[in-house]
Amino acid sequence: MAAPSVPPATAHSLRDAGRQPATPFCVLLQDGTPLQIVRLLRVLPGKRIVGVGLYRGRSVLSKLLVARDSARHCDREQAGIHALAEAGIATPPLLHCGELQAGGHYLLTQYLDNATTLMDTPLAPETAAARLATAIRMLAHMHQKGLAQTDLHLGNFLLHDGTLYMLDGDGIAAQAVGKRLDAPTAMRNLALFLAQLPIHLAEPSNPWLDIYHSENPAIHPDRIGFARLARLARERRLDDLLSKCVRDCTQFKVEQRIDRFTVVAREEADWLGPMLADPDRFMRQGVSLKAGNSANVARVDMPGRSVVIKRYNIKGAAHAATRFWRPSRAWNAWREAHRLLALGIPTARPLAMIEQRLGPFRGQAWLITAYVGGPDLSRLWPRQPPGEPDETELGALRHLFRGLRLARISHGDLKATNLIWHNDQVVLIDLDSMRAHASAAGFARAHRKDTHRLLTNWPAASPTRQTLGTCLDMPDDKTR
Repeated sequence: MAAPSVPPATAHSLRDAGRQPATPFCVLLQDGTPLQIVRLLRVLPGKRIVGVGLYRGRSVLSKLLVARDSARHCDREQAGIHALAEAGIATPPLLHCGELQAGGHYLLTQYLDNATTLMDTPLAPETAAARLATAIRMLAHMHQKGLAQTDLHLGNFLLHDGTLYMLDGDGIAAQAVGKRLDAPTAMRNLALFLAQLPIHLAEPSNPWLDIYHSENPAIHPDRIGFARLARLARERRLDDLLSKCVRDCTQFKVEQRIDRFTVVAREEADWLGPMLADPDRFMRQGVSLKAGNSANVARVDMPGRSVVIKRYNIKGAAHAATRFWRPSRAWNAWREAHRLLALGIPTARPLAMIEQRLGPFRGQAWLITAYVGGPDLSRLWPRQPPGEPDETELGALRHLFRGLRLARISHGDLKATNLIWHNDQVVLIDLDSMRAHASAAGFARAHRKDTHRLLTNWPAASPTRQTLGTCLDMPDDKTR
């Protein structure tokens, strides 16, 4: 007997499916034509499902709008796609759109196989300049035509066969036809784009404003004013990220009980499930890296990957009394790791964080990160026999410190063992005491302490210490 066919999905059933509609599934268009969704790309629960679909034998990018106000979003998406096309901005062409048979709307655009977004493409120094220049010229051209992408992020720039495409017509705002954007609006939009970049790529010394002006000469950017706009845009983006990384959303999965709080990167949640349930068991089975009163650290090797689990201990009643009312050190390290990654500053990727709780009071906590292999700086440049940094290593350390200075971030415990040489980068770990400073003076004091702490890992007269003092703009006589 043939198995019964699965009924087509409806807007109502897709809203109820939450973040993980089971694929493949089929929806019926208004004329009865089936559209099969074979792979999900992005899901906004109860609102929008984006995936690769099959429509009349052809692969298409399918956007299903299932919210109750889907008609408005469908109209805005269509208008944005048409506005981009009329302005000569490359965007995947709209193939078909309309109502779904059982409520909701859909839009089908050309599917560009093997395309990548600027978010997915590493912005390595040798490729960053050309790709970012292309994106900035695209924005300048849009501004000339009176268009702005209000949902401006790197995921909305798509690279395919050497062409850069703009995505998301729903986010396109248009002024009057033929009227260019005014300078304040254009500069705010450009600042929003630069706020997405690694912080060293958004420095005022970069040529982005010159590139923008060459494409849109009617606007003469004020560098000082623009630097202020870009800083504010970055701060708003970081505030939003630091809020999101501890609540349930597309990127993170949060489970909160009266006795426990857990947050995990959503794409890692399935395989990390057993580890989240009993992190101490996995630590006992792993390789101990540190055993102390304040914290225990272990490397756990899993099939195809390794992680580090750090348990933050409560040493007794007195210690508990000083800790229970404030966020744990794991909480701070989790948030600061996401801050560093958003700024393009190398650190171990944070995977999950757990806090024991009793209602609002916090106790023991765990942090799980990706394992970063390689020697720390105390082994890379040993005291005996004296090690001598080469220019590649010094350049990587300068790059790290430059990012920390630009972002006004102090580490708080900058020992050589907290700096790992990995893939030609110096990676910063152990972020328990990390802090972002609001004032330049407060940062300067904390940064000087960080630098002193690092230099004291080597004898005062050693070549390594002298070289690092010069490299980090900290002459060694200031450390004595």
